[in-house]
Parts: sequence; C-alpha cells; structure tokens
Amino acid sequence: MRLRAILGSAVAFLAAAVPLAAAQGSSATPPCAAACLADGISHSTCATNLTTACICNNAPLQAEVSLCVAASCTMKESLVAKNASSTSCGVPVRNRGTHYDTASIVMIVISSAVVALRLGFKLVVTRSLSSDDWVIFGLLFVSIPSVGIIHYGTVPNGVGQDIWTLTPEQITNFLFYFYIMAVLYFTQVALIKICLLLFYLRIFPARPVRRLLWGTVGFSIVFGIFFVFLVIFQCTPISFFWEKWDGEHEGKCLDSNAIAWANAAVSIALDFWMLGIPLAQLKTLNLHWKKKIGVALMFCVGTFVTVVSIVRLRALVLFGKSSNPTWDNFPVSLWSTVEISVGIICTCMPTLRLLLVRLFPVLGGSSYGPSANGYYQSGSGHPAMPSSTAARMRASRNHTTLVSSSGRSKLDPAKDSTDSIDVGGGATPPPPPAAKLSGIVRQQTFAVQYDDDETSLVQMRGLDGNGKSAVP
Repeated sequence: MRLRAILGSAVAFLAAAVPLAAAQGSSATPPCAAACLADGISHSTCATNLTTACICNNAPLQAEVSLCVAASCTMKESLVAKNASSTSCGVPVRNRGTHYDTASIVMIVISSAVVALRLGFKLVVTRSLSSDDWVIFGLLFVSIPSVGIIHYGTVPNGVGQDIWTLTPEQITNFLFYFYIMAVLYFTQVALIKICLLLFYLRIFPARPVRRLLWGTVGFSIVFGIFFVFLVIFQCTPISFFWEKWDGEHEGKCLDSNAIAWANAAVSIALDFWMLGIPLAQLKTLNLHWKKKIGVALMFCVGTFVTVVSIVRLRALVLFGKSSNPTWDNFPVSLWSTVEISVGIICTCMPTLRLLLVRLFPVLGGSSYGPSANGYYQSGSGHPAMPSSTAARMRASRNHTTLVSSSGRSKLDPAKDSTDSIDVGGGATPPPPPAAKLSGIVRQQTFAVQYDDDETSLVQMRGLDGNGKSAVP
C-alpha cells in the first residue's frame, strides 16, 4: 500500500509534464522519470511526507532523481521531466535573450556609426581609402550578418533560456546558429588585428619595425584561417555539431572547449605583442613628454579589446561542457559580441580624434615645434620633415643665395652683388649681408598640409630607430 501511494504521488507530481510534453514533442509523461522519482521518494525523508513542498525542497532527493533520469531516460525524455518538475515546484522561467538582442543591436549601431564617420572623413579630407580602411569595411560587412543571426536565429531559438523549456527543433536550430556565429567570430577577431597592424605600417617607417609588423600580419592571417577552418571542420560530419545533443546521431567532434581556450589565449598574447611594438617606438619620437603620454594612451586604447577578451575567459569555463548550453553559453555569446564591437570602435579612434580636431581645433596641436612664422623649417636646430608619400608638402619659400667674397656672383661674373634665385614660386626674402661670407647659403621654409590623418597625428614617418631620416 505504501509503495502504491508513493507511485501515485510521483505520477501526480509529474502530471504537469503532460501539457509540457505535448509542447516539447512528446505525448505523455516519461515513465522512466516517474519510476526514478518514486524510487527516490521511497528511501528519502519525503516517504512519510508526500507533499510537493517536501519533494521540491529536498536537495538530496532532487540530485538522486536527476542522476537516475540521466541514466534511464533519453535526452528528450530527460528534458521533458526536468521541465515538468521545475513547473511543479514553481521554478521561475528564465529568459535573458531579449537583453542579448538589444545589446547586439545597440553595439552594431554604434560600430556602424563610427565606421561611417571614419570612412566619410577619409573620403572628404583625403579623397582616398587606405588598406586598413578597406579591412574595417570588410569587418563591418561581416558583423552586420552576425546581428541578423542573433535577432532571427539564436534569440528565437533559446539563447539565454533553460534548455528544458525548449522544443527539440529549437535546440537543434540554436546549436546550428551558434556554430555559424563561432565561424564569424574567429573571422572578426583576425580582421581586427590585421586592421590595427596595417594602421601601424602606415605610421612606422623603420625597416626593422616594418619587418616585425609584416611578420605579425602574416601570423594574424594564418591564425585566423587556421581557427576558422578548425571550427568549421571540428565535427565529422559537420552537422554532428548541432545534432549530437539528442544522442540519436553518430559522429565525433574535437573538444570545442579546448578550441575556444586556445583561440582566446593566442588572441590575448597577440594583443599584448601588438601593443608592445608601437610603445617601444615612443623613444624615437621628437615629442614633449606630455605628447608622448598622449600618443601612448592612443595606442593603449586597443587594450580595451584585450580587457574584454580576458573578461570573456570567465564565460568559457562552462563552454562545451554544459548540460544547459542555451543558458550557460549566454555570457560567451554576449561578451563575444561586445569584444568585436569594441574592437571596431578602437580601430577607428585615431581618425575620430582627427575629426574632433577639425571640429574643435583647440584639441589639436603639432608634434614638432613650429617656427616663429608658423611654418616648419629645415636646417640646423629643427627636426627632419616626415617623408610621407601620403602628405602633400607645399613650399611657400625656397630660395638659394650665392655669395662670393670677391664681390662677384659665381653664377654671373658680371654682377658684383649677391644673387637670390627663387625656386619655390614665392616671394624672395632680402639676401643676408655679403660681408665676410663666402659660399652658398640655402634657406628653405615650408608650409605643410597633410592628407594623411594618422601621419599628422603621430609624425614618425621621418624617423628610423636612431632618430635619423628613414630611407624612402
């Protein structure tokens, strides 16, 4: 009689599973789950107190029943039973999917606006786009579909929800879209690094540094291709990635957790390496220490991406090992989206600074000390001009004065005075006194207009590692 009462209580407790089972593609309460619950109750403290409160609040009983259900039932039956017991015990239904959807839309709007400002500024001011501009455009082109997949794929199919509240079709769809998002994420990470490296290549002229940068570009390309192909072909067959959850399909997969951790570790190490290269070049700059700090802070903006990557590591603890992936993988999905958006924004910061300087000139200022008349002057006591092919240099005065101690010009023996030959098209200044002078005196005064925004931001193109003029 007692056993019959216990069985009746177990069936009554799981009676809530009938409508839920129908919603999840099953037609009845899983018998295996009812048997596990009855067996657990029979040798628990609830054997003499067959109430819902006792069953729900008895942690050892719940743990024992969960182990029994996992061993005795199929995955689909286990999920139906878990949903039924959660409903009977009044466990709140959790759903963080809308937060993820909102965050992804906000981030892509901000990222798109920043990229539009960057490209618009370049097209208006320089009327051309550089290689890193094309890469950032490609990065945005890849990021926009990611938001569409989040909005129409992962969120409607259960990201941020408990897996036992979903239908089998939703679970399969979620894993399929999660797989696509992983491929896009690895692609985006590599593009962010390549974009930053191409920017560095435009402002660092020294050959040793450029060799390091080109080597890092090559490594980043290999890094991106390797992990993209690794995540695509991690399962055999490929579809086993999103079908293996139910235990009804055959195949094999690599350890997705190991892949995610390896990618994160290499990515963070590469971030620190990329930060060290520009910071190591600060000593070659002919800048006031305050401006050096400003330049260093500009390069350190990229560390925000590294910080987000490190925060994301915490979310990888349960990645690939969770029995509730739709809920436990929510932090990974969210921080991955934030990481990519922050990366896009950081790569556009130098150009945004130039835009702000255009709008608010008080924020600007030259890197090299200007001459009294506002021009950069070559010669003793003045730094070398940046030898940039992207900078237009317009000479306002460029003349040569030849003086002979005998009082005759070496250009024209018939003349006794000094000669000034204007070669720059500007007004020729009065010649210096010829007394006690012999030889050639050459004076150059330049007004410089930069078409390359980053060159005017950090004028390093004219310096090599020893502070000398770089070889073009």
